[in-house]
Amino acid sequence: MDDLIFDTAGKNDIPELIRLRIAYMIDDYGSVSDADRRAMEEQLPGYFERKLGRELVAFVARDGERLVATAFLLIVEKPANPAFLNGLEGEVLNVFTEKEYRGRGISTRLLNEMIAYAKEKHLCRLDLKATDEGYKLYKKLGFAERTQKYRDMRLEL
Repeated sequence: MDDLIFDTAGKNDIPELIRLRIAYMIDDYGSVSDADRRAMEEQLPGYFERKLGRELVAFVARDGERLVATAFLLIVEKPANPAFLNGLEGEVLNVFTEKEYRGRGISTRLLNEMIAYAKEKHLCRLDLKATDEGYKLYKKLGFAERTQKYRDMRLEL
């Protein structure tokens, strides 16, 4: 891990962020259709251009010019309530390490840096949806399963 550089992504990293986002999707879904890949490649540059460094902070590990791991923090501001009085919360997305770099503590380091950043920015909480593969890591870092009084629902449009 000594040869890796840990920092946050900038606009010049957008092509690499797109590559790793799609790699994450393939890893998560098992595959991505050509049409879905093209749609993501069309949407993601504008998304990253608008959001990166503002509502989206991408914590990354670099091996030279190549990004080999990511952990995205999406900062969301909502109307305050007793659970988050300043209205700021974060959603953890796209925690991904390329296969040949796994097992070296890279995601742990990225997430620890994210947690420190979230505390510094006074976010009230971090939420995520854990895969079976990531569950132990998140538990080790202090994430806990949520018991909610509300049912998780969605309307696909």
